[in-house]
Amino acid sequence: MRSETPAGPVNDSVPGDGLIKVGVVLFAVGAVATLVTVAPLFLGTDPFPTVAYTVSMLMGVGFAVAAAGVLRSIAAQRRQAREGAGAPVQAR
Repeated sequence: MRSETPAGPVNDSVPGDGLIKVGVVLFAVGAVATLVTVAPLFLGTDPFPTVAYTVSMLMGVGFAVAAAGVLRSIAAQRRQAREGAGAPVQAR
């Protein structure tokens, strides 16, 4: 049983995980800002200043950052698979 359980913490992070997390946070902030800037249209109040609309652009930025993280993760996994496939196979 001891040989199956790692003794220390296992690092399962893949390159690109940080970008994905940051992208999700930026997307969430942009989505909330978008909802806030659209609310005055339904409530009949004065629209927010331009800065609020600029913050809502973070939704697209977050999507792009998360997509870059996914692409980086894919590239790292392909590189790892290529290195593993490069090992010679012994015939029996």
